[in-house]
Amino acid sequence: MKATGFISLWTLVSLPCGPLANPAEREDVVKHAIKLHRGKGAVIAQRKQWVLESCRKLSGLLRQKNVVHNKLKNAIRAVEKDAGLSDEEKLFQVHTFEIFQKELNESENSVFQAIHGLQRALQGDYKDVVNMKESSRQRLEALREAAIKEEMEYVELLAAEKHQVEALKNMQHQNKSLSMLDEILEDVRKAADRLEEEIEEHAFDDNKSVRGVNFEAVLRVEEDEANSKRNASKREVEDDLGLSMLIDSQNNQYILTKPRDSTIPRADHHFIKDIVTIGMLSLPCGWLCTTIGLPTMFGYIICGVLLGPSGLNSIKSIVQVETLGEFGVFFTLFLVGLEFSPERLRKVWKISLQGPCYMTVLMIAFGLLWGHLLQIRPTQSVFISTCLSLSSTPLVSRFLAGSVRGDKEGDIDYSSVLLGMLVMQDVQLGLFIAVMPTLIQAGVSTYSSIFKEILRILILIGQILFSLAAVFLLCLVIKTYLIGPYYRKLHTESKGNKEILILGITAFTFLMLTITELLDVSMELGCFLAGALISSQGHMVTEEIMCCIEPIRDFLAIIFFASIGLHVFPTFVIYELTVLLFLTLSVVIMKFVLAVLVLSLILPKTSQYIKWIVSAGLAQVSEFSFVLGSRARRAGIISREVYLLILSVTTLSLLLAPALWRAAIMKCVPRPERRSST
Repeated sequence: MKATGFISLWTLVSLPCGPLANPAEREDVVKHAIKLHRGKGAVIAQRKQWVLESCRKLSGLLRQKNVVHNKLKNAIRAVEKDAGLSDEEKLFQVHTFEIFQKELNESENSVFQAIHGLQRALQGDYKDVVNMKESSRQRLEALREAAIKEEMEYVELLAAEKHQVEALKNMQHQNKSLSMLDEILEDVRKAADRLEEEIEEHAFDDNKSVRGVNFEAVLRVEEDEANSKRNASKREVEDDLGLSMLIDSQNNQYILTKPRDSTIPRADHHFIKDIVTIGMLSLPCGWLCTTIGLPTMFGYIICGVLLGPSGLNSIKSIVQVETLGEFGVFFTLFLVGLEFSPERLRKVWKISLQGPCYMTVLMIAFGLLWGHLLQIRPTQSVFISTCLSLSSTPLVSRFLAGSVRGDKEGDIDYSSVLLGMLVMQDVQLGLFIAVMPTLIQAGVSTYSSIFKEILRILILIGQILFSLAAVFLLCLVIKTYLIGPYYRKLHTESKGNKEILILGITAFTFLMLTITELLDVSMELGCFLAGALISSQGHMVTEEIMCCIEPIRDFLAIIFFASIGLHVFPTFVIYELTVLLFLTLSVVIMKFVLAVLVLSLILPKTSQYIKWIVSAGLAQVSEFSFVLGSRARRAGIISREVYLLILSVTTLSLLLAPALWRAAIMKCVPRPERRSST
């Protein structure tokens, strides 16, 4: 009857509204339907009859529920007093009765919650979207809590069933004599049960009441196979292992990170397939770029585009692929530091410190100017300018692989200047990431609190400078007292076995990475400093370590550049190609001109010719703008459109970088040295 009333209401509301073109007529129909549903326009006798019948049914169900509830209480007392039952069997039966009691109470609560929700909906205004949204949110929360309670009851039933099986086994064992093998297996079973209880974390129960934790409805999706019958057993095994995928209402996809039962080994087959696919497709893509004269890294980016959301959409574990690709950045910067000795750093440290700072300040000034003309918020202008001021260290390090170290005796090496400035930009990246929370708050602050925000930014800058001083002091101590004996010990232990040497160098790199992260400095700087410290042990040491680490770096770099391609959207670039080309050329030309201007002021007169090469190396946007852009978009600093523009401009600038670099090399480097520089 109740369902019929709702269907009638929906019929009254939906059917007449179709042909009515006048909004006033549709409004009258809706008001009339609501009056009918509330009973104001219905026959009084029919309304009273429906109410009495419904109340009679509800009161009968409640009386029956109370009778069953009392019977369950008596049954529980009878089971507890029954001396013929074992403790395990008593526990199982009592637990089963309690679950049934809880089910009855929850069903009764659900009835009254539904009545309360219906009353609130009928009393509300159908024009008030906020009120309707709040009602929908409350119903959704109630459904989520009900689902969680039902899930917990199901788990309790499984536990009760397990206890029943154990009780039956104990009874069988008591009635017959066990062999020696059965006794051993029984002891092993008990030990395994104790182990499961010890290692189980109860993460769900521990975190469901934590502040900020919300209940969410998710879909559990198994792998879509063409032949479902053939793969039925495989899916059953995966279901038992918990390897299926979860999707929430926001279309975020999740995979298992830590299982409940840690005694069973598991593997994420989606991630394995993704890495295998990237490895296979990277070869022809890199080969094609080599054939047409482009760096292989663009082939790897194309591989990511083809496999990513804008292509075949075959990559399932995007976050895991990006995480593995970050190790490619770490090892790339380690090898950059390995080639960049402290002596060379000392020679160009003033230029490396001043150049990026001047360029960043000028980029922010131009960004604020254009933002004022285009009526863009200052926080958004500062963020975009800072993102565009950064340059790609992995890309330039690939350009400089095998390049010459100097043209004349006493001249400053352009590779030293370029790498020094890029390292300083990595430091600025860490500084900017630290300042981003304050920048977010500044975007919503009033003008009366601007001075407080400026003070907070200055305090953060002071903390970063203190952290940098602590890092370099630690590096001095390591270089003086630790790195020499440490490497000699590794070299002695690794004779005939490179495994110890590779592991030792990797562990030292990760140690420096962890230290810089704890001091709120970028992890990339720690990797660079690790390579620089090891390079202080001499040229032979550098060559030996480079031969061991380079293959690892090359493979992980493929994953990194492919992960960049996952965020490149060719359709968006094609739709807005004219605008994007204009913006990209403007950014590249502006960075090139600013770099030339700054280097003209800080370079010695004898080394002015290298400003063109260094400026060409800096005239692109770092891939870390992807990371900064995603954080800013989540924080609300920039919009979705600005985020896509930053991604597209970054990608196009990286594609233009090899042509600009080769043009600068052709102009400034003598012919005998040109081959090794390109």
